[in-house]
Amino acid sequence: MDLSSLKNTPGARKPRKRVGRGIGSGMGKTSTRGHKGQNARKGHKGKLGFEGGQMPLIRRLPKRGFTNPTRVVYAPVNVCELEIFEPGTVVDLDILRAVGLFKSKFDGVKILGSGDLTKKLTLKVNGVSETAKAKIEALGGSVEIV
Repeated sequence: MDLSSLKNTPGARKPRKRVGRGIGSGMGKTSTRGHKGQNARKGHKGKLGFEGGQMPLIRRLPKRGFTNPTRVVYAPVNVCELEIFEPGTVVDLDILRAVGLFKSKFDGVKILGSGDLTKKLTLKVNGVSETAKAKIEALGGSVEIV
């Protein structure tokens, strides 16, 4: 089986609805818009969230909380994920980004203590948990907060 042998299942692709082409088509005269009213007029585009004058759902629901626009979001990286590096490597943000352990939408990296580490590494990251720091320093490695 290959891509050239694929076929649509019957009824999967329907022809486009052509409106306003005479009464014999079944979609002539009002062109499926009904009689009069706001939606029957040409050029009418419904406003996003508009519910015909009824109080819209977005305004009926309560607003709670606050999102700080200047908050800093760190990408979590576990200690076990650092096993891919050679012993003695200086691991900084550029290397972690190049390897794919965090994406640039984050403001930095915080090392968390899940898993085991067997190699001595020098880390230059934005944050580290107590358990991760203990595991890294037990192997003779070091952690520097940048």
